[in-house]
Amino acid sequence: MNQLPTLHIGKPRSEHGFIRPIEGIEIPYGLIEGERPGPILLVTAGVHGSEYCSIEAALRVMKRSPEGLSGAILVLPILNVSGFRKRSIYVMPEDGRNLNRMFPGKPDGTLSERLAHWLVREVYPGADAYLDLHGGDLSEELAPFSLFPRDSEASKALAVAFGLPVAISAGGEGYTINAAGRIGVPSVLAEVGGNGLWDEAGVVQMTDGIDRVLHHLGMIAEPVQAAPQAMPQIVTMWVPAAGVDGLWYPAKALSQPVKAGDVLGEIRDIFGTVLETVLSKQGGSILYRLSSLAVNKGEALLGVGTPM
Repeated sequence: MNQLPTLHIGKPRSEHGFIRPIEGIEIPYGLIEGERPGPILLVTAGVHGSEYCSIEAALRVMKRSPEGLSGAILVLPILNVSGFRKRSIYVMPEDGRNLNRMFPGKPDGTLSERLAHWLVREVYPGADAYLDLHGGDLSEELAPFSLFPRDSEASKALAVAFGLPVAISAGGEGYTINAAGRIGVPSVLAEVGGNGLWDEAGVVQMTDGIDRVLHHLGMIAEPVQAAPQAMPQIVTMWVPAAGVDGLWYPAKALSQPVKAGDVLGEIRDIFGTVLETVLSKQGGSILYRLSSLAVNKGEALLGVGTPM
């Protein structure tokens, strides 16, 4: 099929299949409509094809029963299908682009730009809230956190409801949640996992967060697992990029506090000569870091979260 099914038909159902939104791509979907009217929650995963914890969490949401559900859940569990199959890091193999930098996309652009354009034009407007699930690609490790568009109180409330320990007030262009936020859809990007690994604890942490969002939206009434904290730490994030090609030696561990001026790591050549020393320009803690020894100029090295 070339378009998604009608999201509300007024009776309980659970269906799944494949959609071909643009030429050259076919993605799976799941749609669960409940017994009563209510909001539509959009859940996507696999924007980065090797972030497996988020993909498994989305697949489990697709198995949810319509019983007790108000409204509907639309799940697109693997947006970057070729990246998933090829175990690519960040990019869509067809055009070598990072889909989560392509929004709002272009109708006549590369494949990732056209997919982003389809999501913004055809999918986001039908949603009342949006969760984009991520989880540390093959070359990065992270402490669980979420991001929300900084100018949206409704998105911040979703991040609080999701319940990860840290929530980043984020800006910038090109991202899934910012594009959705610009058309009025409250949105959160959730990160759990790392290094392309997934385990039961990580998947449950993600699905518990989704349940809390469903409860927050009034889509389920049954009790849900409480978040481990009443309020996440709200931060901004600074992400230094590599200035040269080389070997990356981080100096700080995940969640470790840092001060402005601290050494965050070094990039060395193959013989051990220091090519670049990365200093923190602000205080905070390490939210994620590149776990690969190899690094290329322009790649993100780590994220420093600074409390607001």
